[in-house]
Amino acid sequence: MIVDSAVYRDGVRVPVDCAPTDANALRQAAESGDFVWMGLYQPTQEELEDVSVAFALHPLAVEDAVNAHQRPKLDVYDDSLFLTLKTLWYVDEQDAVETGEINMFVGHDFVITVRHGEGAELASARTWLESNKDVLEHGPSAVVYAVSDRVVDGYEAVGKALEEDVDEVESSVFSPERTNDSARIYVLKRELAEMRRAVLPLREPMRRFATGDVPVIDPESEPYFRDVLDHLSRAAESIDTLEGLLSSAFDAHLAQIQVQQNEDMRKISAGAALVVVPTLIAGIYGMNFEHMPELGWTFGYAYALLLMLGTSLGLLWLFKKSGWL
Repeated sequence: MIVDSAVYRDGVRVPVDCAPTDANALRQAAESGDFVWMGLYQPTQEELEDVSVAFALHPLAVEDAVNAHQRPKLDVYDDSLFLTLKTLWYVDEQDAVETGEINMFVGHDFVITVRHGEGAELASARTWLESNKDVLEHGPSAVVYAVSDRVVDGYEAVGKALEEDVDEVESSVFSPERTNDSARIYVLKRELAEMRRAVLPLREPMRRFATGDVPVIDPESEPYFRDVLDHLSRAAESIDTLEGLLSSAFDAHLAQIQVQQNEDMRKISAGAALVVVPTLIAGIYGMNFEHMPELGWTFGYAYALLLMLGTSLGLLWLFKKSGWL
């Protein structure tokens, strides 16, 4: 459906005498120097076809916008461009990074935003632009900047949330208690991979915007895109750092498991020794040969028991001292 649409003139939203869903009327209401911004949320094929006809959108870009699930990219056509951004938000209870998508058709006098997924609403970006006339005066480039800035801010928020979870994993791995962190480490690495797929491909389009390499983008808006590119680079660096920390935590977790297994084996060996020595003594004195030392001694039975107890206590003291028990 069409969420909102407006005509902007000199950085100000101007009233128009037509329905916000009438793409043809909006296009005709725009005068020279004006631009139209239409915002659509999960539109049907028919809705997007109507907009496509009114603004002469490229059919391949329209097909991508309808199907969604696109990789972040920038396609430049003759007099327009098509930009895809992945939106991210974090569900802390599930350690899950959820994704959405924003597709943008940008021309010299129009911007069409097509949003898929629950996250990354654009009403706040529109409100912010309408309250900043000096930015909105850059035309469609201002909309591209505002939307990109909101999306990249979402990346940084997800990065901070993942950083907190990675800190929790590190604390758990290096705690004295026995923990099973391998499953959570795998989940977090998978979510970082999801974030990487959204962040890294977007760096090239933002670099092109920041260097004036795209004809539709106003050159005066380049400083704004350089700021977005800087935030995007920070998000990419955060991904690399967190992946390194998780890999180190996983290696440490495996090493601790091996140490714990060695400790368990020492304890088992020590326990077995405590049983084997008395059993050996009992086995020897249970042979019942005629010519055995102390076999006919009145205190032989008590002596054997004391010998078993004494050797067991001696071994127990030795194992305690050496740290085996």
